[in-house]
Amino acid sequence: MTKTQKMLQSCALGLLLAAGAATAAMAAGPSVVKGPGADPGCFTPQSASTKFFQWKAHKAPFRIALVNGFIANDWRVQMIRVAKAYVAQPSVAKEIKEFKVVSVGQDIAAQIAAANNFIDQGFDAIIVDANSSAAFKGVVRKANAKGVVVVSFDNVIDSPDQISVNVNQEGLGEMAAKFLLKEAPKTGDLTFLHVRGPAGQPVDIARNTGFHKVLGASGRKVKVVDVIGNWAPGDAQKATADAIAAGGVFQGIYVQGGSQGTAQAMLDAGKFKAPISGETENAFREICDKAKLTCQSGGTGPAQSAVAIKTAIAALEGKVIPQEIALPTAVDYSPFTDGKTVFPNLPGSFFAGNNFPSCNIGFSASEIAAQTAKNN
Repeated sequence: MTKTQKMLQSCALGLLLAAGAATAAMAAGPSVVKGPGADPGCFTPQSASTKFFQWKAHKAPFRIALVNGFIANDWRVQMIRVAKAYVAQPSVAKEIKEFKVVSVGQDIAAQIAAANNFIDQGFDAIIVDANSSAAFKGVVRKANAKGVVVVSFDNVIDSPDQISVNVNQEGLGEMAAKFLLKEAPKTGDLTFLHVRGPAGQPVDIARNTGFHKVLGASGRKVKVVDVIGNWAPGDAQKATADAIAAGGVFQGIYVQGGSQGTAQAMLDAGKFKAPISGETENAFREICDKAKLTCQSGGTGPAQSAVAIKTAIAALEGKVIPQEIALPTAVDYSPFTDGKTVFPNLPGSFFAGNNFPSCNIGFSASEIAAQTAKNN
């Protein structure tokens, strides 16, 4: 190779490296900018210290994927159906070129692989309900390197470099403990049953932390019996029935999900009637009213998937978005009101709290029913 050829090769290599660096810089993750952000009524910052992101605007319409993990309960099914219903609404559909959904079960590696696959396919944004808070940092880094927006919700990703959309999960556990302490006998030792979600799920861990934080600070002696109900009515019913059959008599019950199963198991056993703090399932509220139980029904509406999609679209349009978005918690108490807080004409598996008026997000029952939770 001549000296001139070597010089040309060196120049070419330098130009390639410079072009690569420039491309990487253009495709880098979001810039941290000053607030306030767009649509603050919907995209409410989690706290006064929440930072704000801005991505370089993408060209609409967008390709967005929902990467779900755990699927074996009614909440997740409705969450996916709501997401599909949202992107089918005319005002949203015009912004979407392609919307894909994949649920992988509880396999963390499979969910990471699915997310990476959508990034490699050139999707503009991925929405994640994570099987593990800590395991997706590599996914976020890869997405940011390619200019892909990542929004996590419900079980959020533990990374400051993506957008989290969530309610205060720990606060839900605190709310349950406060309710049970208020409704339980005022004297003597207490035993509470805690019907938990799938082991290791971030939401379950956060709610359990909040539950025990309030109990520990109450000054009461409270024994907590933990069983796994997997947020599913059948599993929760069996776990509750087994706990009672083993001799358990409880002065209060906290069931994170599958609440109707737990309530029915307590009634079937016929040994006691304890106050129950449960989720927002329609069937749970119907049982509480029919059996005249003392119930608190609150949680995280499945429509937060729609809020996550709305967030992703705004970010893709180059709007300023908080890194952590706080959603309101829906809570009601028995007796429930027909047509307002309980719905006799809707399936028992229906979750109340599907509307977020501050985000202009709402659905009819028929819109949700028209969709499926299947992968597409």
